[in-house]
Amino acid sequence: MNRMWLRFSLAALISGALAVQAQDLITQPVDNAIRVTLLGNTRPEATAANDRGPVADNLELDDVQLVLGRSRAQQAALEEFLANLENPRSPDYHQWITAAQFGQKFGLSAQDLKAVTGWLESKGFTINVVYPHGVIDFSGTAAEVRSAFGTTIHNLNVNGEPHIANMSDPSIPAALAQAVKGVVSLHDFRPHSYAKPATPAYTYGSGSSTAWDLVPQDVATIYNLTPLFTAGYSGKGQSIVLIEDTYLYSLGDWTTFRKEFGLARLYPFATLTQESPAPATGTNNCTAPGTTTDDGEATIDVEYASAAAPNAAIILAACSNTRTTFGGLIALNNLLNGSTLPSVVSISYGEAEALNGATANGMYNTAYELAVSEGVSVFVSTGDEGAASADADAKYATHGIGVNGFGSTPYNVAVGGTDFSDTYSGDNSTYWSSTDSSNYGSALSYIPEIPWNDSCASQLIAGKEGYTLTYGSSGFCNSSTGKADFLTTSAGSGGPSGCAIGAPSTSGVVGGSCAGYAKPSWQAGLVGNPGDGVRDLPDVSLFASNGIWNHYYIVCFSDTSNQGEPCTGAPSGWAGFGGTSVSSPIMAGIQAIVNQYTNQRWGNPNTVLYQLAKNEYGGSGNAACNSNLGNGVSSSCIFYDVTMGDMDLPCRGSHNCYGTSGTLYGALSTSTASLAAAYAAGTGWDFATGIGSINAYNLVTQWTTGN
Repeated sequence: MNRMWLRFSLAALISGALAVQAQDLITQPVDNAIRVTLLGNTRPEATAANDRGPVADNLELDDVQLVLGRSRAQQAALEEFLANLENPRSPDYHQWITAAQFGQKFGLSAQDLKAVTGWLESKGFTINVVYPHGVIDFSGTAAEVRSAFGTTIHNLNVNGEPHIANMSDPSIPAALAQAVKGVVSLHDFRPHSYAKPATPAYTYGSGSSTAWDLVPQDVATIYNLTPLFTAGYSGKGQSIVLIEDTYLYSLGDWTTFRKEFGLARLYPFATLTQESPAPATGTNNCTAPGTTTDDGEATIDVEYASAAAPNAAIILAACSNTRTTFGGLIALNNLLNGSTLPSVVSISYGEAEALNGATANGMYNTAYELAVSEGVSVFVSTGDEGAASADADAKYATHGIGVNGFGSTPYNVAVGGTDFSDTYSGDNSTYWSSTDSSNYGSALSYIPEIPWNDSCASQLIAGKEGYTLTYGSSGFCNSSTGKADFLTTSAGSGGPSGCAIGAPSTSGVVGGSCAGYAKPSWQAGLVGNPGDGVRDLPDVSLFASNGIWNHYYIVCFSDTSNQGEPCTGAPSGWAGFGGTSVSSPIMAGIQAIVNQYTNQRWGNPNTVLYQLAKNEYGGSGNAACNSNLGNGVSSSCIFYDVTMGDMDLPCRGSHNCYGTSGTLYGALSTSTASLAAAYAAGTGWDFATGIGSINAYNLVTQWTTGN
């Protein structure tokens, strides 16, 4: 199997900075009677109405994750080091380190680590793995959890489904407060997959329901990957890891996908493996998951990562979910702490910051900090529910504005979603051939883009239906058509980080002591990006629609029990999907080509992406790169600036909702005095599409000019 493995430089191994002595944070005896509460770590479903009583005391809770802390001085040093890794003027530039070295410099002192593990063992827990980047994997019973963390695990019934969860925020001895951030999860609620099955195409007036579906050749044409492939840059020698909690329904689906769409013949060096990575030390906490209901997500990920980098080694890394821990998190931690590393990782799962909890948010931030220090680039889907990440798969938003906690850290690339505007403008024939190529491609060029939005709050959809307003008694969302066909939160996600730390006063709603991640220096100063002081999503966007304007991705996914279709006959009859779960692995594939072209790793790609965008957009945008120009856009553009449309959603309630009263639906808004759509596309960076979408050839070949 072809992979690019990390090779550590001698300079990094002997760097004086790595010899810094960790400060002891535990300075008093551990007294279990003097405790502090870890706020913001109770699920909203843990209510009296859902309560079905405590679980049995002997219920085993395997592979619970404890996140460790670090001193302020260590955190400041880490942030400086990670910035220097991406600064060409620093002696630390691209001097990647190992997980062990990361732990030596930024982890707990030996005395503190002994105190924490000793406390866990004194409470009856078994230590499985001590990860050097600051995480302990341990197991125990529900009774031991109650004794150690002061919270009881109960059975719940949520909408007819059984669950377990802690009924209150956990607590720890106060003496450990500086050394322990908290427990990632004491419940079995899983993150969302960001895959959206294709829906019937939207039609208006006498419009046709013909669909122009995307296959790999179309992706290569629209985003200008073809000349890279022709020049020999197709991901050969690179590895792309897709983080999952399932194996594929069928390995043959990937093979059929590549064969049917012409990838296997042209790019014969690609490989696909399924792995359940074990930790470098300790007890193996990763069990092969078999096939779960997320098998469609896994299939999308491996197929479209391969479509973007057709000669790359595709690795599906998955562990079984435990009672309290997402299997993908176990796989990620094991990979990043292993002896061999991928060059690029893509994650198509997530949960709203305000639901994920402060400790779980911190866990992903910690993991991505380690990834960047090792030179691994992490791409994460922003989500499929507009700016209302706490309202996934709902008909309307009730929790206000929030973002995906898996993708809001400063150390990952957050990938949003677009749609094409050719159906809206009636220009299908301009951009699509009436006949398919031998590889089923029919796109003729780049196609103008809009934010992906399936909902009645979309001003474009409402306008086509003859409505000026989307909200209120005369608005489209309150019409019979709007309520029947377009009441949904399905849209590409984005927004400001608001609850990465702290705890909401209302569950799932940004507020209380919530705060977002600070705005990274590389994001500030790009035209359109607000001076809000926090990390904003997305960074870039690619097509992610599931059919609302007649376009979606074709996938070979043969699990007919889970929205799949047999991969026989013409691909137009195969399964169709959208969602930012597709755009993230495509961007990961493009990064693999960047790595191949430059013959190096890039850690956090955002430092280059944003500098390239600042160069292109300047202080007021670049009219020649406006996506609305379609095939008339300048051939020199790296980014296509999406400026038309929005990702606004229908809503009810008092949280970021304008124009709602009684039974009426409003529109998600940053103002309660007038509609300030959350959010509209605009010049330069915007919350709907970030920097915009990309011309892959220009991005790859001009990559190093970003610094």
